[in-house]
Amino acid sequence: MSAVSNSNQGVIGLAYSAGKSAWLAIAALLVTSSLYYVWSEQSAFEAQLLLLGMGLGLCLYHASFGFTTAWRNLIVNRDATGLRAQLVMLSISVLLFFPVLGSGELFGNSVSGFVRPLGLSVVFGSFVFGVGMQIANGCASGNLYHLGGGQIRAIPVIIGFSGGALWATLDYEWWTSLPQLAPVSLIESFGVIPAILANLAVFAAIYLLTRSFSTSSSHSEGVSAPFWSRLVQGPWPMLWGAIGLALLNFVTLAMLGRPWAVALAYPVWGAKVAEMFSLDLELDFTTYWMQPGRDSALLESLTADAGSLMNIGVIIGALFAAALAGRFGLNLKITLRQFIGGLLGGVMLGYGATISFGCNIGAFIGGVVSGSLHGWLWIAFALAGSYVGTKLRPLFGHA
Repeated sequence: MSAVSNSNQGVIGLAYSAGKSAWLAIAALLVTSSLYYVWSEQSAFEAQLLLLGMGLGLCLYHASFGFTTAWRNLIVNRDATGLRAQLVMLSISVLLFFPVLGSGELFGNSVSGFVRPLGLSVVFGSFVFGVGMQIANGCASGNLYHLGGGQIRAIPVIIGFSGGALWATLDYEWWTSLPQLAPVSLIESFGVIPAILANLAVFAAIYLLTRSFSTSSSHSEGVSAPFWSRLVQGPWPMLWGAIGLALLNFVTLAMLGRPWAVALAYPVWGAKVAEMFSLDLELDFTTYWMQPGRDSALLESLTADAGSLMNIGVIIGALFAAALAGRFGLNLKITLRQFIGGLLGGVMLGYGATISFGCNIGAFIGGVVSGSLHGWLWIAFALAGSYVGTKLRPLFGHA
């Protein structure tokens, strides 16, 4: 009986090993073929943007670095582990970004941050985004790497996000015409060094405040694994993810002249789908699409759109990371309530992000590391929305 049991375990082990190798081979083929395709269709620069997105996806997956769960844990469980990792990422980013943005150039290329007005569009949009991320069970970047990891539940969220973002482009002029304060740049107002010190002081204050009331995360991160094995296969401590994302965001600044932005691609995807169905929305005449950098997005292919390339790269990078870890597998489980929550939450994510100048990456992280006060306004109301969203989660089948 023992011999039969051992034989069965051996067969199962071989099958698992073969399945893991197959997924890794598929992931490697997808990485190389997509890079070659973009290179041949566009240029080496676009292929490098795709590769950059893959690196971001690998970091997000290996570190399970998200905002939805981190904020919910803070609100519900008083666990600030995720928030503290975000503070580390912000601290590193501020040290890297502020001197460069203060000089206006990096490696001889012009760079600029996301410095936006403080108005009702930011207040309302970030609040709606916060609600949406909880009932959709994921944010803009989170659903990309969830999809890469085989979570099919991310698909209705991405569809809803694209639709909501397209809808918001039609209302964009009305929202931006509402009362608002002029953009405030701490770098321009106080200088690079004082702005850095002020931000680091705020990060430290938030860290100490959370220590006074929060509990610690209880999950194990597998610290006994060898360093190189853990680096390649994961899982990573969230600290590793924070460092990796900060550095890759700085690479984004060097390549594109602006910080990392995830939500910029979703209106483009929505517009492309609308075009496929011959929906005449007269997008060319809307204020949103007449902005610099947006006006050509409707005419170009997705392989020429930087935001789309990086988002697609995040999906592929997460898939590759999951295959490296031996954890990739299609998870087709989704209830009707979760599907509806994904679509509805996705629409809220897309609409909210578009009218508030971005999501948790572009508006919050991008705003703060640019020295813009709108980033702090955004996170304040996004957290408020996230609090409301946590109360609504059971309605859509989430704990």
